Formats: sequence, structure tokens, C-alpha cells
Amino acid sequence: MNKLFYSPGACSVGIHILLEEIGDPYAAEAVNLREPPPHRAVTAVNAKSKVPTLVRADGSVLTEFPAIAWFLAATHPAAGLLPAGTEAQARALEAMDYAVATIHMQGFSRLFRASNFAPSEADHAAVTARGQEIVEKGFAWFDHALAGKDYVVGGFSIADAALFYVELWATRFKLALPANCAAHFARMKARPAVAAVLKKEGLDA
Repeated sequence: MNKLFYSPGACSVGIHILLEEIGDPYAAEAVNLREPPPHRAVTAVNAKSKVPTLVRADGSVLTEFPAIAWFLAATHPAAGLLPAGTEAQARALEAMDYAVATIHMQGFSRLFRASNFAPSEADHAAVTARGQEIVEKGFAWFDHALAGKDYVVGGFSIADAALFYVELWATRFKLALPANCAAHFARMKARPAVAAVLKKEGLDA
């Protein structure tokens, strides 16, 4: 049985959703990211001391959102977490990577921790402004990608789990989502697996 280390509302919520979508039994343990890394429960299995971390049934550990998402999709084909065909799969990976590597890591990371990008407090306003610019540009791209579609690449896929968590973060910062992204966010929340994870993580979205 897989075990997920997660932090409520962190990017790990996307992986939590994929596990719920699969429908197989899994274990989940919450991690307090406010604790110093040496004291976090996840540190014992992941030297990076971060979430998401997946301890697989054989005891091996897999880290990083894209790797875990792809592994879950590839090992549970019946769940339909990847679309059929090489082109559609490439597009799903492309969209997932953009959500994780750009909107999250380049955009929201600046909004969450400006000090990581500029040691001087005088520069923090410029850092957060740049972060918001990156986030808004990212959502504009997804808004176009979602035009006329319910999900990013046809049916629900790993790309939607990634997009959902940054949409969730946008609500924290009271950032207005463009129309297609707002509709996608609402559609995602209506999925039973997503609703179940939000409840388990104690999130009000």
C-alpha cells in the first residue's frame, strides 16, 4: 500500500487527489511544514524533508510532484490519469510541468517567501509583484488551454491535479481566476475525489 506524506493545502494536495481518484487503499500522514526540517516526520524517509513524498508498497521512496503523478498514472492505467496517445500525454505533461515549475516555483514561491529571492526587505515588494505577474500570465495560458473544454487535455488527468492546487492557492491570495480557470476550479471541487481530499485535509475551498 502506498503512503503519502502531505501538508494540508500544500502542493501535495494534487497527489492526494490522484490517490483518491485511483480508489485503491492508501495511507496518508500530515506533515507540519512549520517545524524545522530535522523535526519533520517526513525527514526520516526523505532527506529533502518536503512534500509530497510517496512511500511505495515495496518501501521505496519517490519524491517531486511530476514524478509521483506520472508514476501513479502509469501504474494505474484503469484510473485514466493520463489521456490516450503520445501527443495527448505529452500535452498533459507539458501542462503539469508549467503549473508546477512556473506558476508554483517561479510565481507563488515569490508570493510565499519573497526573502528567498531578495535578502533585502526593501526589495520584497518588487519580488512579490513579479511573482503575481508570473502567476497571472500562467493562468492566462491555462485559460486559453481550457477554452471549450472541461479539463486541460480532454478528460481529467494529472495536469488537472496540478492546476487545481495552484488555483487553490490563488483563492488564498484573493487573486481572481480567469473565467475558464474559475470554471475548472469549480468543476474540480465537484469531483467526489477532490471533495473527499478537501475534507480529509480540513480545507475550505
